[in-house]
Amino acid sequence: MTYNFALDTDSYKYSHYLQLPQSLRNVSSYAEARSDEVFKKSMVFGLQAWLRKIRANPLTMEQVDYARGVAMRHSGYFPYAEFKRIVEVHKGLPPVSIQALPEGLVVPNRVPLYQVMSTDPLIPWIGQFVETSLLRALWYPSTVATLSWHIKQDLRKWLERTCDSPEAELMFRLHDFCARGASSEETASLGAMAHLVNFMGSDTMGGIEAADKFYDEPLAAGFSIPAMEHFTVCSWGQEFEADAYANMIENFGGEGKVYACVSDAYDLHNAVDNIWGKQLKGQVLEKGGRVVIRPDSGDPVSEVMYTVRSLANSYGYTTNKKGYSVLHPAVRVIQGDGVNRVSINSICTALEINNFSIENVAFGMGGALLQGINRDTLGYAHKASAVTNGLSGWTGIAKNPATARQKVSKKGRQIVYANDMGTITSAVAGSVIAYHNYLEPVYENVMGSDQVLREMTYAQVRANSNL
Repeated sequence: MTYNFALDTDSYKYSHYLQLPQSLRNVSSYAEARSDEVFKKSMVFGLQAWLRKIRANPLTMEQVDYARGVAMRHSGYFPYAEFKRIVEVHKGLPPVSIQALPEGLVVPNRVPLYQVMSTDPLIPWIGQFVETSLLRALWYPSTVATLSWHIKQDLRKWLERTCDSPEAELMFRLHDFCARGASSEETASLGAMAHLVNFMGSDTMGGIEAADKFYDEPLAAGFSIPAMEHFTVCSWGQEFEADAYANMIENFGGEGKVYACVSDAYDLHNAVDNIWGKQLKGQVLEKGGRVVIRPDSGDPVSEVMYTVRSLANSYGYTTNKKGYSVLHPAVRVIQGDGVNRVSINSICTALEINNFSIENVAFGMGGALLQGINRDTLGYAHKASAVTNGLSGWTGIAKNPATARQKVSKKGRQIVYANDMGTITSAVAGSVIAYHNYLEPVYENVMGSDQVLREMTYAQVRANSNL
């Protein structure tokens, strides 16, 4: 179906044009993550993808007529004249200007992430009409990127304590296994792209495509390796389990190559102790490269520890400069079952307690990465904060519910700046001076003059995430 932004909203917004003062001319709105319950910092990501989608799908009169028919049958209201004006005057695109933080930047919660202002005095409500699609386009990839970023900081901490080269090991420590667990192809693509801001490992092809389509990533944004699934093991039959693994060694082993073998199709302990540890050990070492053993059932902590200990006994290990054991370069472990932020830290704790470096184990995260979050994880909200009547300047407006102080919104046009302590915060525009405003102009459509004012490459987004 062709995208139609006149239908991508909440039903009640179709009647808002009749609810406003007739003197209203412009509205300014902003979005923020306002909950510290799970994370106190969040990464902004995804706005450029929304802008490219919107600009690639301008409204036509045919779409407006269709949207009017649907809306009138559904709710009885539709601002037809205004949407006709959007097509005829504004080239089918929302008449708004947008400022936004640099994507990839990690900022304290309650800092405005973007600010959108209507530019056509005859359609002052348009910035609030696109709230549904714009906020959704931001909260989802931003929350995935934020979760992934916090796990990255966890893993960095563990690697710095137990590994001689922590940064070299970090980028492939968390792998995206989410494609089949996502609610849609678009969810998988946007979420996987958001995760790859922080890491380089993914099995979700849509994320690679999205990074190229929306952020001009000329190379693959992430990488994968040949890996077994239970089907490719079981197709050999249980009596030929070792042959299935030997086939992997033969086809995918070799100097500099890495391949993964799920080993719990029948009996993980037998597979790791006897098949990998004895029967195929010589073939693994002779062929070269690295086999990554994947325990895929049972308690994540105990089964990972069993696998690591077994491989250490079979293949040997060295002791690094920090005093932790590192498996023979030919073998490693990846855990891909029951992986979330809690279990990752539990496994890392067990490895450290048992004197093993965290570099011995990587993690593959499924539904918990792309589906274990929602808009309330960080409390994203989009609120109108200022209006004009065309005769005077901006007048600040805000909600201020006596029964929910956490939902008090900001009043006035906003700027985002680093204060004298270096902390990124916000203030009403004009209330502070001599500060750089991190809310940079991104897009503007004034009377059909449609301009993209800032675009970022994926490399720039990644660089911002490391600031």
